[in-house]
Amino acid sequence: MTASMDAWVVARPGPVIGPSSQRAPAASAGAGPSRERFPAPSPLERVRLPRPEPGPGELLIRVEACAVCRTDLHLAEGDLAPRRPRTVPGHEVVGRVTALGPGTSGPAPGSRVGVAWLRSTCGACRYCLRGDENLCPASTYTGWDADGGYAEFLTAPAAYVYALPEDAPAETLAPLLCAGIIGYRALARAELPPGGRLGVYGFGASAHLTAQIAVAEGATVHVMTRSRAARELALKLGAASAAGSAGPPPEPLDAAILFAPVGDLVPVALAALDRGGTLAVAGIHLTDVPPLNYERHLFQERTLRSVTANTRDDGREFLRLAAIHRPRVTTTPYPFEAAGQALRDLAADRVDGAAVLLMDA
Repeated sequence: MTASMDAWVVARPGPVIGPSSQRAPAASAGAGPSRERFPAPSPLERVRLPRPEPGPGELLIRVEACAVCRTDLHLAEGDLAPRRPRTVPGHEVVGRVTALGPGTSGPAPGSRVGVAWLRSTCGACRYCLRGDENLCPASTYTGWDADGGYAEFLTAPAAYVYALPEDAPAETLAPLLCAGIIGYRALARAELPPGGRLGVYGFGASAHLTAQIAVAEGATVHVMTRSRAARELALKLGAASAAGSAGPPPEPLDAAILFAPVGDLVPVALAALDRGGTLAVAGIHLTDVPPLNYERHLFQERTLRSVTANTRDDGREFLRLAAIHRPRVTTTPYPFEAAGQALRDLAADRVDGAAVLLMDA
């Protein structure tokens, strides 16, 4: 192995789309990157970095694919404050174990593994001890506290990676590792009753996987999103209805998940809930929520809940369900050198499903 590697770092957090750029319709899966007429200077910078060395309990992993998450976009644009300078983003990584750090037992070199958002927890605080490791104050995150998957190699604690199947393309496995896992966490937080009516606001990478799991488990799913292409995809994937994000669904909802990072949609989704319904907000960043009217939005025991990261048990349970239900993973692939374009397309709602960086594209 060479002593250095190609990587992308967040060098100058700021807007990824220039002021003269225009939003365009969503791209078709497999269409590849589109072009901005007036692109903003990219917050990302392509660099050569020393290949990382795995420490005690860690793995060195050669990256096959890394999905592009909206959290990466928040970090690149400065909505999410960087925790270290010039971090390599990316936390939906499929790769192969290349080497083990001192004192590390398995997975063996050559094993296919997934690296997700949650990188480590203390294991000793009251949150960890009661099973809520996602709330651990000392938790760290891939692509935020430590370099992530927009690179040829990364390291990860062996206790926090997931075993992945050999019979699926890396491109379709990568989105499962955050979009899928956090969507599953949001679905659990929404407390959808068996056979219930679920509203999904926004229909990107996470929502299109979560909706399929909910349908497979017997739910009726109504999708509200501004993208016409996303509405068409939702219906193909089994949604009972798909309409614009501002209007009401065709029936009261037992539960709803807000995937779009738009605070204005919180009262809209709460108003759509039936008595006793729950709205889960699935995102690390949300624009400001407007004032709520108690009687219209919260009375009759409607509940508003946030979703914070995930536990490893969430990840294992979601991957188990994904192996059973085999959700269709819609992707828009990009070569590694087009990482900046992938973020611009995500910001402009031009990505159908999940954007994925492919190391060998």
